[in-house]
Amino acid sequence: MKFLSVTLASLGLASAASLASTKKVSYDDWKVYRVNVGSKAAEIETLMSSLKLELWKGKPASSDVVDIMVPPAVIKDFEASTADIQTHIMHENLGLSIADENASFGTYAAGAAPSATWFNSYHTIAEHMQWITDLAAAYPNNAEVVSAGKSVEGRDIKGIHIYGSGGKGSKRGVVWHGTVHAREWITTMVVEYAAFQLLTSTDATTAGFKNTYDFYIFPIVNPDGFAYTQASDRMWRKNRQTTPTATCVGRDINRNWPSHWDQPGGASTSACAEDYKGPSAGDGVETKALKAQLDSIAAGKGVQLYMDIHSYSQLWMYPYGYSCSAVLPNSAKFASLTSGAISAVKAVHGTVFTGGPICNAIYQVSGDSVDYAYEVAKANYSMTVELRDTGNYGFVLPAAQILPSGEEMWAGLRYLLVNM
Repeated sequence: MKFLSVTLASLGLASAASLASTKKVSYDDWKVYRVNVGSKAAEIETLMSSLKLELWKGKPASSDVVDIMVPPAVIKDFEASTADIQTHIMHENLGLSIADENASFGTYAAGAAPSATWFNSYHTIAEHMQWITDLAAAYPNNAEVVSAGKSVEGRDIKGIHIYGSGGKGSKRGVVWHGTVHAREWITTMVVEYAAFQLLTSTDATTAGFKNTYDFYIFPIVNPDGFAYTQASDRMWRKNRQTTPTATCVGRDINRNWPSHWDQPGGASTSACAEDYKGPSAGDGVETKALKAQLDSIAAGKGVQLYMDIHSYSQLWMYPYGYSCSAVLPNSAKFASLTSGAISAVKAVHGTVFTGGPICNAIYQVSGDSVDYAYEVAKANYSMTVELRDTGNYGFVLPAAQILPSGEEMWAGLRYLLVNM
């Protein structure tokens, strides 16, 4: 999700801190508010700037509602300034919500045959890496562990390649990315659930997908950022790459792809901003690796479908992000597939998604992977989703919602695989 570009260093937030900062960020007594913008966009912008607040969701200038994280020191000022604006509290104490999330962590025995119990809880990054290895090992005739390359800190960008008749690399590729933004933990689990279904389902249609496509599934494409959310700052978003001209750390991997990279309004030029595009197009370490891996699939049998999985807002979107006026040549087909996928999602647990082009459905995004996959890698279909929810829990989604999130998103993905 996108953020207002404000300086956060005065609040001691790790999201605007230098790489040298190692103190774990506490969110004890922080609150998260949902604010109805109405006619108060300018007023909210001014308030956020004066109190140096951080957005979770939306932009005051273009959104009906915005979700704002407020530290304890300025809660009284914030509430006094929004007395005439409709608000409600999403998290009464963000620190307690994070503590509850940590308490729900499961345990995983290395070498165990992966089962559906994995999706009952969140897990450490080490367990995620082991689970991917064990899933591939359990199905040696149809899966292998792959790496898109190394992260800034030397971690593997680890994934699983799933294939069927004809052997590895014999079919057009389907590529799914999760955890681009580090704090979006539910995306990791949902992408893993999709891989699990492809390999374990006894449904004939699902089992047959791997005979139609080669799947390249990467649950955590930002491993350094994800590790940092577990060790230091639960709300960290970007990668962990330094910038030569600033002390602030990180690029937004989804603003750094070399596709319409330098579009005004599509990303921030400030190194301290959550949506910082980076000093140059495609200079992010992870971006380079992911781009090369996607390009290699495109140069082989080609890319049938690219999906970038995010949270939160319950949206199903397609190009373009860089422009709200540009229209896809085959936009009617994209719209039809999106509508069908949304219906399939709703049929599982009643969860309602809305759809449309990225720029129109959420906001302008430049240098994003979805536009790159469609325009440069020539994917037949390129889409992105924002998973649960729409403003109850936001990024700190309870573990009880992992499995239903996976089930409903798999229904949407399955619809695409059948109908695209």
